[in-house]
Amino acid sequence: MQAMSNYQVKVQPQGKAFSVQQDETVLDAALRQNIGLEYGCRSGNCGTCEVTLLEGQVNYPDDDIPAGLADPDYNCLPCQAIAASDLVIEADLVEQALEIQSHTMPCKVQHHEQLSHDVMRLMLKLPENQRLQFLAGQYLDFILPGGEHRAFSIANAPHDDELIELHIRRIDGGKFTDYVFDSMQDKTVLRIEAPLGTFTLREESIRPILMIGGGTGFAPLKGMIEHAFHVGISRPITLYWGVRTERDLYLPDLPQKWQRQHDNFAFIPVLSEADSSWQGRSGFVHEAVMQDTANISDYDVYMTGPPVMINAAAAAFEEAGLSREQMFSDSFEYGAQNDKS
Repeated sequence: MQAMSNYQVKVQPQGKAFSVQQDETVLDAALRQNIGLEYGCRSGNCGTCEVTLLEGQVNYPDDDIPAGLADPDYNCLPCQAIAASDLVIEADLVEQALEIQSHTMPCKVQHHEQLSHDVMRLMLKLPENQRLQFLAGQYLDFILPGGEHRAFSIANAPHDDELIELHIRRIDGGKFTDYVFDSMQDKTVLRIEAPLGTFTLREESIRPILMIGGGTGFAPLKGMIEHAFHVGISRPITLYWGVRTERDLYLPDLPQKWQRQHDNFAFIPVLSEADSSWQGRSGFVHEAVMQDTANISDYDVYMTGPPVMINAAAAAFEEAGLSREQMFSDSFEYGAQNDKS
């Protein structure tokens, strides 16, 4: 190993370069220097940040290959990778999301509403005369006492920014989500860091859009869809919403209303544990997509939900011919220590 604390990372084909400090992830270094690498979960599960490693070597914490790394022989995940030499990587850069700087700020719970047995909708208000500038699909972090963070996707579109909408699923053993459901009151003041993430709609594309959400993965897709309607995107948009049972479709009337109002939008709910009363689709949500889609390589695909869903879908879609450059994902970690939803 080269005896130095800083390494240089060069990004091709753009030719941009940045330095990475010892024990700093490649992604953290890139974001610190305003280099727009794509990222999602930042935990190594979603694979959103995967790039081609053209030159150099990286290490991973505890020498474990991250679950979201599809090709460990030739690629790396910058969100987990620690440089062990100078690097040359090949990556698409996302400039637009980084033009909006994240900020730490207080917010107030304007009101909250339980949407289902395990999903709460929070509506947050910033201080007077302040609005949050964000892109549809991005997320925010709650900063908890002691410095811990909890990440939740923003569920509203940027044009509708008077309040910030979140869909929070209760997590077994999750102290923060227990607090949201059991103790939190309207007017509670919290601290957030926002906006974060590069899971955003690629508006310049001309391809039709498939959106696949698992559970509260519906939240960022809702913001994207409402933004697409607002700016007049006319490409076909199909939303597949995968949940366990019918009661987990916590806002079923909303996508049904979109379907009535917009000729280019279709909604397909899919239950993995359907009972005999269910008349719709059942099974795994990505399998429903495959059954309905003759040439998935013709589409842009946006996926949000638990890592197991995203990993299974990405593998199936890639085998069917979909380029990784046409797959965009945001992986939700369901757990007491990382309850992103």
